Amino acid sequence: MPKFVYGFTEGHKDLKDLLGGKGANLAEMTNLGLPVPPGFTITTEACRHYLEHGNLPEGLESEVNRHLKALETQMGKRLGQPDDPLLVSVRSGAKFSMPGMMETVLNIGLNDESVAGLAKQAGSGPAGERFAWDSYRRLIQMFGKTVLDIDGELFEAAIDRLKQVKGTGDDLDLQAEDLQALVESYKGIVREHAGREFPTDPREQMDLAIKAVFDSWNAPRAILYRRQERIPTDLGTAVNICSMVFGNLGMDSGTGVAFTRDPASGNQGVYGDYLQNAQGEDVVAGIRNTVPLADLEGIDKPAYDELIAIMEKLENHYHDLCDIEFTVERGKLWMLQTRVGKRTAGAAFRIAVQLVDQGLIDLDEAVRRVTGDQLAQLMFPRFDESASARRIAKGMNASPGAAVGKVVFTSEAAVRAVAQGEQVILVRRETNPDDLTGMIAAQGVLTSRGGKTSHAAVVARGMGKTCVCGAEELDVDVKARKVTGPDGLVIEEGDVISIDGTSGAVYLGEVPVVNSRVVEYFEGDLASEDGDELVRAVRRIMSHADGLRRLLVRANADNPEDSARARRFGAQGIGLCRTEHMFLGDRRRLVENLVLAEGPEDRQAALDALAPLQKQDFVGIFEAMDGLPVTIRLIDPPLHEFLPDLTELSVKVALAQATPNGADTKDRKLLEAVRRLHEQNPMLGLRGVRLGLVIPGLFAMQVKAIAEAAAERKAAGGDPRPEIMIPLVGAVQELEAARDEAEQVLAEVKRETGIDVPALIGTMIELPRAALTAGQIAEAAEFFSFGTNDLTQTTWGFSRDDVEAAFFSRYLELGIFGVSPFETLDREGVGRLVRIAVEEGRKTRPDIKLGICGEHGGDPDSVHFFHEVGLNYVSCSPFRIPVARLEAARAALQTGGSDSR
Repeated sequence: MPKFVYGFTEGHKDLKDLLGGKGANLAEMTNLGLPVPPGFTITTEACRHYLEHGNLPEGLESEVNRHLKALETQMGKRLGQPDDPLLVSVRSGAKFSMPGMMETVLNIGLNDESVAGLAKQAGSGPAGERFAWDSYRRLIQMFGKTVLDIDGELFEAAIDRLKQVKGTGDDLDLQAEDLQALVESYKGIVREHAGREFPTDPREQMDLAIKAVFDSWNAPRAILYRRQERIPTDLGTAVNICSMVFGNLGMDSGTGVAFTRDPASGNQGVYGDYLQNAQGEDVVAGIRNTVPLADLEGIDKPAYDELIAIMEKLENHYHDLCDIEFTVERGKLWMLQTRVGKRTAGAAFRIAVQLVDQGLIDLDEAVRRVTGDQLAQLMFPRFDESASARRIAKGMNASPGAAVGKVVFTSEAAVRAVAQGEQVILVRRETNPDDLTGMIAAQGVLTSRGGKTSHAAVVARGMGKTCVCGAEELDVDVKARKVTGPDGLVIEEGDVISIDGTSGAVYLGEVPVVNSRVVEYFEGDLASEDGDELVRAVRRIMSHADGLRRLLVRANADNPEDSARARRFGAQGIGLCRTEHMFLGDRRRLVENLVLAEGPEDRQAALDALAPLQKQDFVGIFEAMDGLPVTIRLIDPPLHEFLPDLTELSVKVALAQATPNGADTKDRKLLEAVRRLHEQNPMLGLRGVRLGLVIPGLFAMQVKAIAEAAAERKAAGGDPRPEIMIPLVGAVQELEAARDEAEQVLAEVKRETGIDVPALIGTMIELPRAALTAGQIAEAAEFFSFGTNDLTQTTWGFSRDDVEAAFFSRYLELGIFGVSPFETLDREGVGRLVRIAVEEGRKTRPDIKLGICGEHGGDPDSVHFFHEVGLNYVSCSPFRIPVARLEAARAALQTGGSDSR
């Protein structure tokens, strides 16, 4: 029978799968000899059994009994003992940190009898009485909301009414008799809304709390958070039973959260929040404004000095930024939790390099410590410092970025507004876990209470969302849907504000944005010695990353300007140049002439008019990518996409017919052509290689333009390296026919110019049949490029333009998708086709070049898959190139190989 319960002395930090992050780290701190309150952890295996079978696993109850008895013996008191009660907390703790998403219940063991014993042990007089009744009301409130599923606002309303009667806005002004009355009020809420009395049996309290923590793994907010952070759904949570220590015993007690470095900037120093006479949830909830951690030195220097020493010990032990929760109970410091702390993207890069310089990690580990998503966040725009803007408040710079949007006061309003295409800022007094949907939807989050360790700050940092907390100059009235600021300023729902998560500033109206310094670095606008600490950190990590990766990174670029920019961003060639984009704008009329051609001569004349324009486009691209491969996809979309809309053209012709002169002859012919070319499902119609084979000379014109442009560049001393890609091939015979034509054109240009420019000829793999017959197709293809956008559509049977809006949100809610298959590659379906094509293609042609040019080429998770299956390169938009470079290096480190094919 498996072991379901571990004492804090039995585990260690590497048992996170079994004990969750919190339990594993409590055990680790215990092993290090740090002051940790005694306790034990119920494993994630027990949780998974409970969630699967609906009951606790056999043997769990006896294990809990044994560990509880050992805890009681160690503490010298029993759970809920009337004259001197042992009280415990019951807290969740998953493998991956999910701050505030699951449940915690403090002060388990209190009832009408033991509250008196707690008061006596706390000390005679009003202070002891007040502490005991405050602890009791907290238990009923947390238990009612968490275990009995009672609306937490009912409890908040009750305490707010009591404070109003007492003429105060501070919980600390409530006396023992007030809190005793509040306990009775809370019991009434439980009785009315749960249909039962508040349980007074301490063991029943604990058992129900354990089940509630297990159940909270599948609470809607926990599911949403896991989906947002891509945390697997089948892990389950551990439950930590920990003997209570009290920060609410008086002003010589308190609770706090500390970071060994600033999680917003990465700077070293003393960072965190402290709250006197409070329990731990008060700090992260942000319901009372904290003082900076440094102030603890003046409040309780011995506790402060011990904490600073422990912080240094933990950072050196974990080799990383640590996030610490602690309590001071009458001058005695207790460590309640530590974990590797969430941090902003900028802090991640700075800290990684700082730890390298301190000798705690090497550069390989520094690359592992940062992600492509974090790098992408650093490339987002920032506010223009030269712009004139009215600053209305300043709060804590909780999570960096520049966010502009309309003010909304509830998560529901945020979700509604975003669904209508608006950008919003979620404004709250403080956030709680139920605000997660609004935080995800909003551009940024602004709160008037709380600090860098509040719920809003921690969650926003984790998801890379701009956040300003503790803007005390603003009075947020959620019910009235307005914010009152300095000098009588009133901001109402729908008004636009701008928040700067880097400085903490809040501005009225929209502030213009400019490129980030990191983008300026990638663009080459900064000299090698320029840039702040962040830019230097990014430069150092990216330089090392480029030496680690096996995958090459190319760009999707269709013009010389994008090609040049991509090269500055580190592109090693072009993986997709879409020639159809060259037919837009003023060139549409030339395509119209091609469609309206009535015979071979007209058709050739139309192609001859397009050819020199195509050639000049290619000359510019070859020049920008001199010495690097350029994969050019021949025209892919159906021709009607270059023609006027059927409905609009029909109306135009009909209206013209009613005039004396009638409709223009060209318009009538164009309407006939549009009707002739109209398809019910153009994605699966006359496009790609089919178009090139049906319209004589179309592909030949493009290939000739490519060859002549390459010859011109070579004559000018350049080094063009064209690769010609035939799209939408489903059978090798299609590719053979298109290839024969292309080779004839290449040979003709060589004869005419006297210049030989070798060009690889290959195809896109974007149809399931192509993937399944890749071995045959490789006989005629020198390279494959996986068009994963269309391959995803054709594998799933989706029309992307239709399905994303129609039902994807519902599929995500139901868990059918963990993430959209158009954002991250579907490894099991589409990925399996890619694997088959790679294996069969290489079996036929061992030296075949393999790449991917769909949007997945810039997605971090997908890049790891493409490394794993052995592609030679990924190709993505210029802006995503640095992301792909970094993730390619991280993928090489993960698999232990950076060899090149």
